[in-house]
Amino acid sequence: MSKIAFLLASEFEDSEMQVPYDELKKDGHETLIIGLKQGEEVQGKNQKARYTTEAAIENVNASDFDAVVIPGGSSPEGLRSNEAILRFVKEMNRTGKLVAAICHGPQILISANLLKGRTITSYPPLKDDMVNAGAKFVDQEVVVDTNFVTSRTPADEPAFVREIKSKLAATVSR
Repeated sequence: MSKIAFLLASEFEDSEMQVPYDELKKDGHETLIIGLKQGEEVQGKNQKARYTTEAAIENVNASDFDAVVIPGGSSPEGLRSNEAILRFVKEMNRTGKLVAAICHGPQILISANLLKGRTITSYPPLKDDMVNAGAKFVDQEVVVDTNFVTSRTPADEPAFVREIKSKLAATVSR
């Protein structure tokens, strides 16, 4: 099974963390919640989910993971200015590993300068930000562009999780 990093800070969209995390763990994938500090308790913006970061970003290597998932809400805003977060995501992309982001998650991809020439989706009000970063924005439940999987909102979680699982299955079968 795959090893999956979840990048998380407080004020994440509760279900955008919970649903992919629970579904991937249920399928037997190894998960690691990575934040700016290890052992930090982070809470969802709707206060329905709470997690403790299992590792600090400075202490992990992208080479140890098969995928990264970036939940939305305000969490990406709290992570996107951290150089170690950006290096991690850039390295995941450089090596062709799965980069999955939902809602505001693609804000980290903007800050990492990874959107030029890519087709993605995100929370619809962020369309101009995505286009200004060089992406082709598509308003649909899930968009797959090579190693990127992106979705818009909690309503799109089933499609988001389905495409993450599909990409992981394709990686394992190689």
